Amino acid sequence: MGLGSSPITFVVAGALLSYILFTRLQLYLARRSFIRQNGCEPCPKRYNKEPLLGWDVVKENIANKNERKMLERNQKRFHDMGVNTFLNKMLYMPMIITCEPENIKTILSLKFKDYSFGNRKHAFGPLLGDGIFNSDGEKWHNSRHLLRPNFARDQIADLEAFDRHFKLMLKHIPRDGSTVDLQNLFFKLTIDSATEFLFNHSTNSLRMSEDDTNNEDAIFARAFQFAQDDIITRLRWNVFNFLRKNKEGEDALKICHAYVDKFVEQAIREHQAEKLAGKPDDDRYVFIKELVKQTNDKERIRNELMNILLAGRDTTASLLSNMFFQIALRPDIWAKLREEVASLEGRLPTYEELRNLKYLKWCLNESLRTHPVVPGNSRFAIKDTVLPLGGGADGKAPLFVNKGTIVAYSPYAMHRRTDFYGPDAEEYKPERWESLRPGWEYLPFNGGPRICLGQQYALTEASFVTVRLLQEFSKIESRDPNGGLWEEGLTLTVCSGNGVQVGLTPA
Repeated sequence: MGLGSSPITFVVAGALLSYILFTRLQLYLARRSFIRQNGCEPCPKRYNKEPLLGWDVVKENIANKNERKMLERNQKRFHDMGVNTFLNKMLYMPMIITCEPENIKTILSLKFKDYSFGNRKHAFGPLLGDGIFNSDGEKWHNSRHLLRPNFARDQIADLEAFDRHFKLMLKHIPRDGSTVDLQNLFFKLTIDSATEFLFNHSTNSLRMSEDDTNNEDAIFARAFQFAQDDIITRLRWNVFNFLRKNKEGEDALKICHAYVDKFVEQAIREHQAEKLAGKPDDDRYVFIKELVKQTNDKERIRNELMNILLAGRDTTASLLSNMFFQIALRPDIWAKLREEVASLEGRLPTYEELRNLKYLKWCLNESLRTHPVVPGNSRFAIKDTVLPLGGGADGKAPLFVNKGTIVAYSPYAMHRRTDFYGPDAEEYKPERWESLRPGWEYLPFNGGPRICLGQQYALTEASFVTVRLLQEFSKIESRDPNGGLWEEGLTLTVCSGNGVQVGLTPA
């Protein structure tokens, strides 16, 4: 008798099958009890035309992205279904999608430990490693503890450094009112200022001519942009990313890591030499020098620096771009801002004066509402859990979330809900912030334990640059090729797909 047909084989196979069935039954009964105890009801479903894999949703999203209407059409799905939370399937994976503040508060704060980033880490990991934006659990706690002291007020308020970079940007703005793309300049400005803040060495992209493309800083800036874009590509390919040949992406990663490693090694050497010589610390704050005082793990320092650089450049540049796109269409807003800034009498503002410019703050808030820099995000349930809303036909009952479910949330859609912001929620209206005091329905910089550490840095730089432009130019005029109709440029952050084409009149 062959081994394959022996009685013992059937016994083992039967025992294994029985064990699987028993554990499945146990799980089913436990979940049923959990659902009943929490009063959960099923979530409204957005039915797939191709229900097995949900490939139709993938194709629809690709079309929306190509037409620069991903955010607008995602928002429309909520309107079409008449609910603020629904279930979808994409590439065989169940996905709960919500724009409900109570659900978002639960995911990001109240039940923070029930969720992780999931397999999204594979997309960010090659560039960012285990830095603060790409880690969970103990690793994330350690990163937060390491970085948090470096975002105190004194560290982020180096307005003289911001002004040095602003003056370089100013040289690229025509004084004759001809058209310039401010968005392009904002991204150069913020990578220059962020690299100086982090490394004590600026990429100096605003100093470079169009032909100056082969120096180390220019090569890094291009590689860093490519490596960022490649994160999006890995997210789209998902589990099939291993099929993709990507030599250019691998080369970009090597360039980025080597560039930052050079500054890490230099900072460690200088710190060790200063300790041996008993030299006092420099008065000037440098981010990398503070990190090497706390750890000499080169890879860890590099990972954290890459994480902060990515956020520090894109967040501020996108915020500035989105706001200037809007106010270039509104001469009345520009005039009000100029009137407010006139109190400075042409001098550089202090940190406190920036914070006290009320109308400017309203404009920044309204920009972050209508075009949040990170318009969507997601988490992965690592245990069976519950959302407070989304169940039942009206979405008012609690909703059961299976372990392994992706829960995506949309600040973009939430920020445009008329029940929170009124019938004019789609409009850019800074004055609404005179009386508006939102809670979790306003999410410009995430929330909960993972709220953005660098939000004050971004707001300070954006405020300073805006004030300086207001001091230099009396008028701004939109030259948008699409007639002022927004077209999204969606990568890791969102800004105008057509740039910010304007003409400026010197004061």
